[in-house]
Amino acid sequence: MEISGIFTALVIGLVIGALGRLVVPGKQSIPIWLTLVIGILAALLGTIIAGAIDVADTDGPDWIELALQVGLAAVGVAIAAGAYGRRTP
Repeated sequence: MEISGIFTALVIGLVIGALGRLVVPGKQSIPIWLTLVIGILAALLGTIIAGAIDVADTDGPDWIELALQVGLAAVGVAIAAGAYGRRTP
């Protein structure tokens, strides 16, 4: 993978993670690096699922794939926020 591909994956992961964070109601006290990791994993997993159900390649924007990615990121952020909320500082 080239440097531009890695950079693109990080930016897309950050955007997907941020969108997932916006979907989850309430305040999430998780670090930004965790949001980035969740976003990257959600983007990859959402792409794999969209390919498996044959909706990854459409004519125009891939709205179903994007919805899967954001939904997975929201679930990941909610789980991470719940886990971080139970930690004692």
